Amino acid sequence: MTTLAFDGRTGASGDLLLGALLAAGADRAVLEPVEDALPISYEVSTVDERGIAGTRVRVLLDAEGAAGEGSADAASHDHAHDGHEGHGHGDRGHDHGHDHGHSHDGQATPAEGRGPVRSYAEVREIVDDLPIPAAAREHALAIFELLGEAEAAVHGTDLEATHFHEVGADDAIADVVGAALLLHDLDVDRVVTTPVAAGGGEVESSHGAYPVPAPAVVELAERASWELVGGPVDRELLTPTGAAILAHVAEGVERVPPMDVTASGYGAGGYDLGERPNVLRAVVGEGRGALACQPISVLETTVDDVSPEVLGDLQDSLAAVGAKDVTILPTTMKKGRPGHHVQVIVDPADAERVARRLAAETGTLGVRETGASHRWIADRRVETVSIEVEGAAFDVDVKIGTDEAGAVLDVSAEYEDAAAVARETGEPLRAVARLAEAAARSELCE
Repeated sequence: MTTLAFDGRTGASGDLLLGALLAAGADRAVLEPVEDALPISYEVSTVDERGIAGTRVRVLLDAEGAAGEGSADAASHDHAHDGHEGHGHGDRGHDHGHDHGHSHDGQATPAEGRGPVRSYAEVREIVDDLPIPAAAREHALAIFELLGEAEAAVHGTDLEATHFHEVGADDAIADVVGAALLLHDLDVDRVVTTPVAAGGGEVESSHGAYPVPAPAVVELAERASWELVGGPVDRELLTPTGAAILAHVAEGVERVPPMDVTASGYGAGGYDLGERPNVLRAVVGEGRGALACQPISVLETTVDDVSPEVLGDLQDSLAAVGAKDVTILPTTMKKGRPGHHVQVIVDPADAERVARRLAAETGTLGVRETGASHRWIADRRVETVSIEVEGAAFDVDVKIGTDEAGAVLDVSAEYEDAAAVARETGEPLRAVARLAEAAARSELCE
């Protein structure tokens, strides 16, 4: 299984993703249909970013696009990595070569923050009309749907009535469609990203000043499977366009999975991040089918005077403060007294907080932290499947466990969903669970 892994520690934007995909081996020529259809061109150059050779992509408006620009705010908050005068990024680094793509008539102008305000429906119509592969079009439309849903949620509007400001202009269309085309060209089986940095401080948008991450980015992160983290600098590192692309295509992982690397490269931005190179790394390789290595601490205590009700509630009360797993076993204590051995697996950063809650809930006078350093775990995701019971349709969540190459290890129906269907229909719980698991396995085979 071929995997594309992004290193999200310096965030992501549309132009950074384009640069990273090109640097990792995608063909520049697949972008030409966008240049033919829209009044833009892609300027691709190699720059030196603190000793790292990175690929920088800028979207330029030709004379026709510049003349037809509408009311999009020039102080756009999108594409924060790309230098332009609105943010004072400036062009940094040493250019080693340029590819200006198609030559349109007239003087090229940076497209960022320029162009018309479009509705979601108008953007969808433009993408529908582009002469690009169907699979790339579907991905682009799905990304814009995510952007539209995020904007609608922030502004309290309906999706179809949503108007894009910065992310409806030609440069955003070029970024989204370009990323879809380059991903289609790479033809990988799986895309993952490590936790994605949002940055910090404030960002200016057409609606005013907002703290980083921008509201739309927060909405998109809620829809994504990857982890959003703050820092490491007070700049906007993750833009709505970058967040939407990653939310659609990438699974979240803690670290780059084991793979035999076949290609790699860096997309370069325009911000000066001090001692940190402003690059997005992309690595392509063949997965080895390993399990993920997760750092853990193990907390233990033994109690002999705790009621069954309190023990039964420990799963929920400890999970609320960070416990990953709770195991309670019967044991024999001093003088033959019956008791219980409680074992809790936690992230090392949560160990003290979970130990304090364990003591408060059980009254134990001591909690031991044992020497385990990590555990090997399968990747997990939840899919919703539809099943039919006695002529009625029901949705059931199913947990799917895979190795890092994507091989399925386990398919299990979520208990609460299956139990609710069983109660409503009178069917046995295990029969409902089997139906849901069979439906999930069938979808996995398609």
